Amino acid sequence: MSTIIKDHRLMWILWPSFLMACFLELFVFAMMDPEGMEFLGKPLECSRNTVYSVSFFLFWAVAATSSALTTLLSSSPFEVNRCPLEISERPGACPKESC
Repeated sequence: MSTIIKDHRLMWILWPSFLMACFLELFVFAMMDPEGMEFLGKPLECSRNTVYSVSFFLFWAVAATSSALTTLLSSSPFEVNRCPLEISERPGACPKESC
């Protein structure tokens, strides 16, 4: 059951961030040309496809980080405080009640 929950959370993180990265890619490069971009005062010496690809993955990483933080902060106290060990194997810090 816990792997299903983890898979769903991964989907909750990656899918919206992918869609947002697609939107950002379209929006940013509708406004600027990759060949006219500069980095530290020097023109980029990369092809358009390279700039598009690197930008997409950077946008995706930023959006995925945001989605991951939102998912983490929306966890219930039960999920955060749950001890993953069996009742007999739990140390003193973990509650001994069954979950």
